[in-house]
Amino acid sequence: QVQVVESGGGSVQGGGSLRLSCAASGNTHSINCMGWLRQAPGKEREGVAHIYRLHGTSYYASTVKGRFTISQDNAKNTLFLQMNSLKPEDTAMYYCAAGIFYNDCRTLSDYNYWGQGTRVTVSS
Repeated sequence: QVQVVESGGGSVQGGGSLRLSCAASGNTHSINCMGWLRQAPGKEREGVAHIYRLHGTSYYASTVKGRFTISQDNAKNTLFLQMNSLKPEDTAMYYCAAGIFYNDCRTLSDYNYWGQGTRVTVSS
């Protein structure tokens, strides 16, 4: 069992920045990868970025590449998402999630444990 809790959401003007954090606990040894996902009103949930715990290899959705950076502090079991140059279309509920064992975080079904979400609102 893994527990994940997000924090750091809030309201910001377009062009601004936010840094989201995610704390993992429980059987963290089982985590293969962690990711950030988001769901905007009226839209389906989508992957934003994910990172592999052991090697730190990261991947980004094309919509955020160059603006967002995912990182991790494995010693503290913490995941981060630095969001720069925010746009109104980034407004969404952001979720932290973990894929364990052989799940590789490539699709939504790969995530075994989810946080409660933290809301990000970007105004124009």
